[in-house]
Amino acid sequence: MNRIAIAAGTALFVAGVSGPGAFAQLEVDSIPAEETAAAVVDPDWETPRTSWGHPSLEGIWSTDDMQSVPRDRPEEFGARERLTEGEFYERALEDAEERHRILNEAAYSSRSVGSRTFGYTSQVVDPPDGRIPPMNETGLARARPSDRGTYGPGPFDTFEDLHLYDRCITRGILGSTFAVIYGNGLRIAQSPDAVVIAYEMLAEARVIRLDGRPHAADNIRQYLGNSRGYWDGDTLVVETRNLTDKTSIGGNGIGVRHSEAMTITERFTRVDPEMIEYVATVDDPETYTAPWTVRMMLTTQPGYRIFEYSCHEGNTAVRSALGGERMYERLVEEAIANGEPPPERLPSQPFLDQLPDDESVFIDVNRGEGL
Repeated sequence: MNRIAIAAGTALFVAGVSGPGAFAQLEVDSIPAEETAAAVVDPDWETPRTSWGHPSLEGIWSTDDMQSVPRDRPEEFGARERLTEGEFYERALEDAEERHRILNEAAYSSRSVGSRTFGYTSQVVDPPDGRIPPMNETGLARARPSDRGTYGPGPFDTFEDLHLYDRCITRGILGSTFAVIYGNGLRIAQSPDAVVIAYEMLAEARVIRLDGRPHAADNIRQYLGNSRGYWDGDTLVVETRNLTDKTSIGGNGIGVRHSEAMTITERFTRVDPEMIEYVATVDDPETYTAPWTVRMMLTTQPGYRIFEYSCHEGNTAVRSALGGERMYERLVEEAIANGEPPPERLPSQPFLDQLPDDESVFIDVNRGEGL
């Protein structure tokens, strides 16, 4: 990987590294990672193969390297898909600083971080402006209220008012692929007649048949749909249909719910021993004014391992949200009975409000607090 080393304190200042003699060595990518892919550098590079001859996609992959690439292209870039040299350097430097912060300074619960920087201006590559097309009338009608679960204000009258992510059921296909704060890993396993993709967060798996069997009947609907795949040269093409209208497209599957008419066509191409190009086209005529395509790079990460994601529908988010709503209802009833105005509904995530900036709001376990 092509990198340049910069000593913080001489060429630049790294937040949190200060004081006499304080230096931090930052490894900054000098070339966009997509330009270092084996298939780009060497036109004769051959895709690794399984023992039965299919292109190999097997392994543990992650979208952590997509953290700094926006899903929708900022308007100032227009139809340009790549950053300029100067723009890339700024992003690579920010990524290097973030890697240093996460790996050397942050708490254990901090967000995941990648190991390389890509020079794409957006993850969306079609339409040419790199932005998801506007929703049509049926999509807009479905957009209110937004499908936000515990990220929204409620009300929470039944467990079905909670998002499927809150309930540890599913994040949907793209919701399980977009890079979020953590849990961006996936494992791919292959056999001669199937490919299995198992996602790290919520621990669900897709079995993609390659044996030419037809899709399931239209009346059989699943959260992850019904997937069928085939090889187009060295690219695995997967078409998924028979989806429900219960999942959404967005980070962690949070956003506007798509329709049952949506199909997703994915293309997986191994372009390097450590990279798979992932391209997915969303076609939902009952939600968007046009189909759209997103590109992400699935990459390896040093020492990355997938552990059990212990989450189930009885988690505390569901119980707490429903319990909090019942408590609020009792407070409203008491206020009305006493001739008082109803109490203010508190925000669903008050910790996101402004907090004091002194140490009084933090528990220091090193001093035995909170134990």
